[in-house]
Amino acid sequence: MQLIITRTAEKALRRMPGKDAAALIEKLKGYAQTGQGDVKKLVGQPYYRLRHGDWRAIFEIEGDVIVIRIAHRREVYE
Repeated sequence: MQLIITRTAEKALRRMPGKDAAALIEKLKGYAQTGQGDVKKLVGQPYYRLRHGDWRAIFEIEGDVIVIRIAHRREVYE
């Protein structure tokens, strides 16, 4: 699989602390390569979430991993 990050998700990464952004990107790359990680399917939605501390990446899988949204856990599910 290939990792594709949307423009909205890129902007969110720039606003995050650098250490957390780098770690989240590494986890996303690892999931795209191996299919393993702290990933769960969201109930009633076609999306998945990957967790890193207080940060969440919401994405869908359509051949490639497409990251749609990255935000703090208190904001990401709104």
